[in-house]
Formats: sequence, C-alpha cells, structure tokens
Amino acid sequence: MSDPLSFTARTRRVLAKRRRPLTAAASLAGHGLIVLALLNAAPSPPMAVVSEPMLVELVAPRFLVPPPAPVPIPVPAPDPAPEPPAPVTPTPPVPEPTPPKRSPVKARKALLPAPPDVKPLPAAEAPAADTAVEVSEAQLAGAATAGSGSGGGSGAGSGQAGGDCDMLARLQRALRKDPMVQSAVTQVHRGKAIMVWNGGWVRHPGQEGGGLAAVREAMMWEIGFAPEACRKERVRGLVVVSLKDGSGSARLVLGENDWRWSDLLFVKGTAGASQR
Repeated sequence: MSDPLSFTARTRRVLAKRRRPLTAAASLAGHGLIVLALLNAAPSPPMAVVSEPMLVELVAPRFLVPPPAPVPIPVPAPDPAPEPPAPVTPTPPVPEPTPPKRSPVKARKALLPAPPDVKPLPAAEAPAADTAVEVSEAQLAGAATAGSGSGGGSGAGSGQAGGDCDMLARLQRALRKDPMVQSAVTQVHRGKAIMVWNGGWVRHPGQEGGGLAAVREAMMWEIGFAPEACRKERVRGLVVVSLKDGSGSARLVLGENDWRWSDLLFVKGTAGASQR
C-alpha cells in the first residue's frame, strides 16, 4: 500500500510543471503590454522658440540718389540807422524864494521881556473823562443781576416784570461770548464794577468815545435785534452784567432811576464828556 504523503507530493510536482507555461505566458503577455504602452505613448511636442521680428529697411544705393539741392541761407537785412535823439531843452532853474527880511525894530521887540503887569493865560484844558467810572459795593446794593429778570431784584434795581423776557440775562450771555468786549473791559478793570451807561454813555480814561466802544457796540447790537417787548421793558435803578462767574470777575453797571432798554440805542451826552 502506497504512502499518501508521497502521492500528494507527486501531485504537487505535476501541477507545478503544468502551471509553469501558463505563468511564463502571463508574464510575457504583461511585459508585452508594458512595452506596447510605452511605444504608443505620444511624446509632448517641443516648445517653439519665438524670436523677435527682424526689421529690414530698404535703402537705395548712393550712386542712384541725387544729392539734395543746397538750401539758400537768408541774409538778414541791415538795421536801419538810428534816428538822432531829440535835442534836450534845458529846464530853467526855479528861483528859490527869498525869505522876507525882518525889520530890525521887530527883531528887537521879540528879544525884549514881557511887561511885568501882563498875566499869562493858561492853555485850554481838554475835556476830561468822567470820574465816576467805578461803582462801589454800597452803590450796587439792590442792583438787579442776571436771572432775576432785566428789571428784577429789589431796592434800586427793582422794576416791573417783563414776562418771559429776561433782557439782562440775554445781554450778559452775548457779552460773555464776545472776545472784543472781554479785551476792552480787561484794559480798564481795576477790581471794581465799571459804569458804562447812566442815561448816557460814560467816557472812560484813554477812550475816545463813551461807554467803551466795543461794549457799546455789542450792547446796542444785542438790544437792537431783541424783540420789541424786551426793548420796551421798563427798568428802575441799576443792573449789573457779570462777564464771568465767580468773585473778582469784571462787572458792568448801567441804569438810572427810570429807564428802558431802548434808551441805550440813542447816543446821548453825559455829564463831564458829552458825545453826540
């Protein structure tokens, strides 16, 4: 009885011999396909080199082209002879004025001293500025201030109510915003309240006009464009306009016994320095 293991080994050898041609044929076919694929692969075309075009200019030979005709050179015309200058007429000299001769008698009189019985006359004095330009705290007792109405307050500054029109507060706001008013008041402020209108514009030292020109113009402008009811509001006594908040700020005083805001629109003279 034969060994089963030996039979299996023989079978494997037989099967291996049979598969060898098939394996060789498959390998040969695979290699053939690879070679065929390499042969059929289309190579990329070479890149064309683009060169710049060459410029060709046709020139006729020199022996065929006649030389250009000579261009005539223009000859400038001679300048005309200059005209002789006109004769200069000499200007006759202006005779100098002869100073008048002083008589010897008058010259001697000018050297003589004045008689002792003649009194010299003093030169006319220029109109002085108003002395009452500063107002004391006692004079300001009861004067109206902004916020109490243009005629509000008590004592000398009290007056009739003006409804919703507070002309004093309106005027104070306008003067605080005006830099020219601030500069003009700073030049004359010495720590006390300054009177600018007391029935007429007050003249201040060093000022040509009354009431400080910048302050006067600003007040008249603001009052002139205020509503008619505000301009006709009746006020009694003094009112004070403060140019800044806090103590020590410059204050402007205006008013008299019985007046209206429209009175400031008419320039009238003041005692001591009248201005029309």
